Amino acid sequence: MSAMSETKERTARRVRHEAKRRLLQVGDVNRITPKMARVVFGGDELSGFVSAAHDDHVKLFFPRLGQDKPALPTQTPNGPVYAEGVTPPAARDYTPRRYDAAANTLTIDFVLHGEGPATAWAAQARPGQFLGVGGPRGSFIVPDDFDWYLLAGDESALPAIGRRLEELPATARAFVVAEVADAGEEQRFTSRAQVETHWLRRNGAAPGSQPLLQKAIAELKLPSGEGYAWVAAEAATAKALRRHLVDERGLRKDRVKAAAYWKQGAVAVHETYDD
Repeated sequence: MSAMSETKERTARRVRHEAKRRLLQVGDVNRITPKMARVVFGGDELSGFVSAAHDDHVKLFFPRLGQDKPALPTQTPNGPVYAEGVTPPAARDYTPRRYDAAANTLTIDFVLHGEGPATAWAAQARPGQFLGVGGPRGSFIVPDDFDWYLLAGDESALPAIGRRLEELPATARAFVVAEVADAGEEQRFTSRAQVETHWLRRNGAAPGSQPLLQKAIAELKLPSGEGYAWVAAEAATAKALRRHLVDERGLRKDRVKAAAYWKQGAVAVHETYDD
């Protein structure tokens, strides 16, 4: 048997899910760090929820001022449609941090920074309140048997990184490079895998204002073998990290997934780069 035939080809795959929107109720709220709120949702409509990958995203629909519950659209062959005269609520994309089918709960972590409907809602969230959740519309599933994984990003990426670490098997090896505001925002992750974590602290600098991730990853010693890199951060940073990992570190383009979870001067940005 040739060496080529013995090499295992690892391929990520996309799966689609039924488009569905749910009205869920807050069951628990706590601060896992000073600027990260963890909200646990439940409700009968959560039954059948599917999230197959660590970086899935759901659309959260926030109640408008004076509303107890957000208005949700109806799915039609032409897409989502709101009832006549209804003003669509503010909506933002978030990572399903954890879904527990047995307990019928969905956990979402919110970074509390700046202004906006998501931060404002999460800062005052309390049990009994309602929120709308749409999706995920699909999942991008990466095999669990790469020789190593690189997981990198700022605080917006921490929910996905934490979930991925929890889901990796004991045979996996992972490198985490995470940028946060300060030492108080560092989280303790749980994982069966062998994990090496590098925390980068801005210490007063504005998010996205310094090349902390770029510098740390350029200096990071990665092992031999087949690896998979996942990065999520501000748009310019995510693009720069992808270019570095492909052009300078030699990773195949299909072994680097880079996403913008936010963009300087813009709102409600979620983009994936694959060029």
